[in-house]
Amino acid sequence: MKIRNVLSALAIAGLLGVASVGAASAVTLNTMNGSEPASLDPHRISGDWENRIVGDYIEGLMAEDAHAEAIPGQAESWDVSEDGLVYTFHLRDGIQWSDGTPVTAGDFEFAFRRILDPKTASDYAYLQYPIKGASEIADGSMPVDSPDFGVKAIDDKTVEITLENPTPYFLQLLTHYTAYPLPKHVVEAKGDDWVNVQNIVSNGPYTPVEWVPGNYVKSVKSETYYDKDKVQIDEVYYYVQDDLAAAFNRYRAGEYDILTDLPFDQQQLVKDTMPGEGRFAPFAGIHYYVLNEEKPPLDNVEVRKALSIAVNRAIIGPDIWGSGEPPAYGWVPPGVTNYDVPPYMPEYASKSYEENVAEAKAIMEGLGYTADKPLQLQIRYNTNDNHQRLAVAISAMWEQINVKTELFNAETPVHYDALRAGDYQVGRAGWLMDYADPSNMIELLETGVTQDGKMNWGNNYGRYSNPEFDRLAAEAEKEPDLKKRAELYAQAEKIAMDEFAAIPLVYYLAANVVKPNIQGFEDNAKDTHRTRWLTKTE
Repeated sequence: MKIRNVLSALAIAGLLGVASVGAASAVTLNTMNGSEPASLDPHRISGDWENRIVGDYIEGLMAEDAHAEAIPGQAESWDVSEDGLVYTFHLRDGIQWSDGTPVTAGDFEFAFRRILDPKTASDYAYLQYPIKGASEIADGSMPVDSPDFGVKAIDDKTVEITLENPTPYFLQLLTHYTAYPLPKHVVEAKGDDWVNVQNIVSNGPYTPVEWVPGNYVKSVKSETYYDKDKVQIDEVYYYVQDDLAAAFNRYRAGEYDILTDLPFDQQQLVKDTMPGEGRFAPFAGIHYYVLNEEKPPLDNVEVRKALSIAVNRAIIGPDIWGSGEPPAYGWVPPGVTNYDVPPYMPEYASKSYEENVAEAKAIMEGLGYTADKPLQLQIRYNTNDNHQRLAVAISAMWEQINVKTELFNAETPVHYDALRAGDYQVGRAGWLMDYADPSNMIELLETGVTQDGKMNWGNNYGRYSNPEFDRLAAEAEKEPDLKKRAELYAQAEKIAMDEFAAIPLVYYLAANVVKPNIQGFEDNAKDTHRTRWLTKTE
């Protein structure tokens, strides 16, 4: 018995030794990912912190290269009809889910129908409205299983997508997670629990294997991915951390390989002491405040005007944050493709800040808000050092025009749930463009759709609604001439900004910090960096 125990112990020790060698040789990427994911289901997310995880484990017909440009994904090729309305995608040979089940055209058709199903109530379904019948399914006027829907599995390896109108950015749109396939066999067997890590399967480079709420999501390299031999990172930890100062300290201590955000007042320190590690580059996105127009007096355009013009945008980037973000007066960020029009510039942008404050104060006093009887507002923001500093500064700016504010912060998923539910007055928001086309910004302000008797406002948190704006946006979506299309979108943007549908603040600058031993991290206009393109050396 003793001999057997000793031999067993030696055998176990040997196995542990082998395991430890294997673990030591695994290439691990530790990423500070920001907030807690609301879900790993691509139909129930909307944040970049969720996109980083989901985009590593599911791949669409189109994928993204290191520069975030559209490249062949699960489809190896495609054909487009002469009128630009019908795209026929041919899937790669041998692609499969991580449980060995083949990926089929039916998985794509199933996923498109599911995200548009009113029962799913996806806040992001509208992104796929260029597809024929998509908006009708979403508003309930077309059955989910209608044969008239524009996505069809012609056979197991062929997906045909018919559009309502020619859509110049459609291939780029297909890189978005709202266009990802779902494992139909797992979703039908497990329902909403398909996305639990014990059930989840992937068709992308990685597979989630562990989720510790409040701590991290762990994914490992998939052995069934068609391009697995080129994937160099074996496992990736997406750490949950909204405390940016603590995250920076952990990075400096070597615990993180990548920071996806940074206290803005630390950028100069990074530039001075960590040459080459700070990746501060402009990309297509906007920081803004939304005003809940269902809550008086924010339904009054004059109140919204006073609040907007009393914000000194020019000092946010250089002074409040110390990072140099350019001020935003319009809605569509500069440099967007298919938008060759003069940038929107309101009259107040040419006035001095003192003049704007005087006008805003006069408006508020004319409405009965005085120093003795100020307008009481609550500013909500998602927990983040930078958002807190901005909220404190804007609170002081508004105090000059007889507005007294209360600041309220919450973790990111809770914060955005409140915005979608309309449970706020003033809320901080940010938008990173999904594709470089003005439609992606204009859609944020379109009137929502009624689903099962309830209005789904999507990502239009402020509940702004203007029939003329909606008409121009709809007309632009159908306009094949890109110059006329841009002009229509510009008219829509002007209407919304003249009515202060939201308060644009500053345009985004990426604030990534990357260890020198990480290669393949390329600055790009979407600030999207898929792990499959990264390598790590010791």
